[in-house]
Amino acid sequence: QVQVVESGGGLVQAGGSLRLSCAASGRTFSRYAMGWFRQAPGKEREFVAVISRSGGRTYYADSVKGRFTISRDNAKNTVYLQMNSLKPEDTAVYYCAAADFWSRPLMVVPGQDPHEYDYWGQGTQVTVSS
Repeated sequence: QVQVVESGGGLVQAGGSLRLSCAASGRTFSRYAMGWFRQAPGKEREFVAVISRSGGRTYYADSVKGRFTISRDNAKNTVYLQMNSLKPEDTAVYYCAAADFWSRPLMVVPGQDPHEYDYWGQGTQVTVSS
């Protein structure tokens, strides 16, 4: 199994930027497709972005497309979420998740359903003030 720990959250003004990091430990990092989700108070957990095992394929929720960028460094066992042009509606706890895709082709990624992911971090709070 793998353990994932998020960092980089905080308070930022609207229009600002943050970069979240998710450090993984345990099994070989490159066997996992990695995703970011978020959950605002009173709302369900929602998909933000996903990246394939190699980093060659990415998908984004429409709400963040063009503003957020997911990337990974397999040598550092870390996945990132660069968040630009932040809006108050981006305020949420952000979670990193790992999906064991070792048996899948390299460019295949899991979907937006949280149940497709096997391991989760504890989350990091992002607050965007207006």
